[in-house]
Amino acid sequence: MPGRKLKEFLDQQGVKYVTITHSPAYSANEIAASAHIKGKELAKTVIVKLDGKMAMAVLPSSDRVDFELLKRAAGATQVELADEREFRDLFPDCELGAMPPFGNLYDMEVLASKRLAEDEEIAFNAGSHDQLIRLGYGDFERLVRPKTVELSKLGG
Repeated sequence: MPGRKLKEFLDQQGVKYVTITHSPAYSANEIAASAHIKGKELAKTVIVKLDGKMAMAVLPSSDRVDFELLKRAAGATQVELADEREFRDLFPDCELGAMPPFGNLYDMEVLASKRLAEDEEIAFNAGSHDQLIRLGYGDFERLVRPKTVELSKLGG
């Protein structure tokens, strides 16, 4: 079952989405393979600290965050990867590492890779390690209102 908070939000907004159940997987590559989704179509959520404040960087699972690009795009002085211990309690309805890219539900800024907008749909962890949600990228953009920027390099 997708995270309750996410599912309730999508249902309240009248968004059409599909829940994809797959065998438990923990890395973006494992998830993409298990769910038969191309790596560039699966969005991963990376929790970062921008000048000490938690934020989400959302990018194709086949990419990796370029911290210099992210720093410039965010207008931050300091950017670093957040440690799981620092953010685990921010997502009480999600398994650790399976947070959906809906920072608006967790009072967090979202910076999304421009490469995600290249596809009509986006798929992402639904709060667990065995379920994804797929929905239109336009719906994601409308609901989350991410700052769409260059923040990733291919591979990784």
